[in-house]
Amino acid sequence: MTRHGIDRSEPVRTERLASSPARILEELEIVPEPGSLYHQVLQQVLAMAPVVGMRHEHQLMFAQPKNEIAVHFPVLMDDGRHRIFTGYRVQHNNALGPYKGGLRYHPHVTLDQMKGLAMIMSLKCSLLRLPFGGAKGGVRCNPRELGRDELMRVTRRFCSAISNQIGPDYDIPGPGVGTDSQTMAWFVDTFAQTTPEHGRQDTTRAVTGKPVELGGVPGRDRASAMGLVMVLEEMLPDFGMQLRGLRFSMLGYGKVGSWTARILEERGATLVAAMDDTGAVRNDRGLEAGELAEHVHAQGGVRGFAQANAVERVDFLQAPVDLFIPAALENMIDAESASLIRARVVAEAASLPTTPEGEEVLLQRGVEVLPSILCNAGGLVASYLEWTMNKSSHQLTAAEMEERLGLQMTEAARRVRLARHRLETDLRSAAIGSALEQISRVHQLRGVFP
Repeated sequence: MTRHGIDRSEPVRTERLASSPARILEELEIVPEPGSLYHQVLQQVLAMAPVVGMRHEHQLMFAQPKNEIAVHFPVLMDDGRHRIFTGYRVQHNNALGPYKGGLRYHPHVTLDQMKGLAMIMSLKCSLLRLPFGGAKGGVRCNPRELGRDELMRVTRRFCSAISNQIGPDYDIPGPGVGTDSQTMAWFVDTFAQTTPEHGRQDTTRAVTGKPVELGGVPGRDRASAMGLVMVLEEMLPDFGMQLRGLRFSMLGYGKVGSWTARILEERGATLVAAMDDTGAVRNDRGLEAGELAEHVHAQGGVRGFAQANAVERVDFLQAPVDLFIPAALENMIDAESASLIRARVVAEAASLPTTPEGEEVLLQRGVEVLPSILCNAGGLVASYLEWTMNKSSHQLTAAEMEERLGLQMTEAARRVRLARHRLETDLRSAAIGSALEQISRVHQLRGVFP
């Protein structure tokens, strides 16, 4: 027996273990495309799968989603006209448990993007050792251009369109980019109205990220940020760093970015630069994170913040900091951006914000990259706690939630650290390898039906 529990003494099994990324892609008839988020994640997974001894058939099963759902639905707009929206729900892998993943409202939502993010969710659930599989969904729209009633109708029609494909023990949506607790309140209410009477008792836990009044867990709004800070507290000493006195910059100042900045500030760190889609601001003496959050809420972005100077993108990236936190969207840090960043550590608060080329540049320059499947898993842990709380009818306090979150995030960080030394690789590959080892063990135990 090997350390992966595979008996290599049997000739048939030995032959089945022979695998390579190229062979997997060939069998699935997948031709990698530049710019494809799904293909980017897939190639990272296939690079590590042979390293951790993942069986060939299990690589095939993990390489593509089990289900890809696309829906087109009409919505009545405030001006009396109807508009057709497109939505997706991708269910990647449920070997570990029910599908779990957020909902994104954004004008650039695509099926390829949902497939890549769903695979990331599968890895994240496995790395955190949570009993969920990965999923992701979204609607192609710009929530900033929609009125409150229009957003409600988009959410209700989308939920109605996919309600037969989700459920509290099958697929549990949560909030993501462009959605929040109000979105999930509309979603769960619609799901309740479209669920047969005998299943109504389970509708509360069919959705996570709900308002506390509807069964949400206290502290959910800052859980992703808190999880990132907990990872930093665990990992930064490895690089001779600590939070107190640390200087950092933030790319993206939405829910996760603003909460991360405020929590880091509470722990003695200083925000010196921030950038979003409205512009960039910088003050090397420090920005007050809470006041910047209020400005963004009122003005829609960081541009015009009185405490700082407006700067160009290059000046933002070149701000001399210890820590750089991308908290916006995917693939924001390419090779050119990576060559400009003056930080010792990059901590990914967004899902996969660094391109492979960008990461190669960072690693060549000696910059440590803390990967997103570890750093931004705090919201997933909070969703798991909410789901179990709803299931058991036991109420969690904010302090209890934070304590449980800390245990999960710290253990996951230590798991990645050990995998890095054991596999002798970078942190992202270590995190993916640790996640694939867990999924491999589960697939091995479950077998392949029939």
